[in-house]
Amino acid sequence: MPTERRRSALTGLWRQLPFFVWLIAVWMMLWGQVTLLAFLTGAVVAVFVTLVYRLPPVELSGRLNPWWLLVFVLQFIGALVRGSLIVAWQVIDPRRQPGTAVIAVPLVTDDDLIMAHVGITASLIPGSLVLETDRDRRVIYLHVLGTRSEADVEHHRQSVQLWEHRLVRAVGSPAQLAAVRAARAARSAGQPASEASR
Repeated sequence: MPTERRRSALTGLWRQLPFFVWLIAVWMMLWGQVTLLAFLTGAVVAVFVTLVYRLPPVELSGRLNPWWLLVFVLQFIGALVRGSLIVAWQVIDPRRQPGTAVIAVPLVTDDDLIMAHVGITASLIPGSLVLETDRDRRVIYLHVLGTRSEADVEHHRQSVQLWEHRLVRAVGSPAQLAAVRAARAARSAGQPASEASR
């Protein structure tokens, strides 16, 4: 019996390992440092959070595509640099003030972890900040800079939906991947994404 308990505990820890590593990565990104000290303090914070706030185990899809995960990380780094340059230019550009807007971004997947990661990714890229998430309707509300027209709003909305696609491509289940691809194809054809995901 103790052996079964030990095996069950090890299985639970192994399943939570990607989530634990992600918490450390988010901590390092929030501090803007990729150092040994940031890693160690992130590990301490991750242990503290997971021990004090006993959440139910996160059910992962069981699928991980290392190639698309690497592509996601590289695209995210590129978006960080590009977003920083755009926001810096908007601040110093004397000709006009950047427009701002609060936009609703409907997502396709109903997975809490994917939704949280999309929100974190959108918030970490300069120029946008998540204000609220509607879990039941699968909608993220963002405050964004650089919106002077409806086309700018739609561009920001599609960029967040593209991050959802990239995340699902890297760590989502086959069903989630099929749903996101169908929604992207529907949006390209001008059809509402809600019809494609049915």
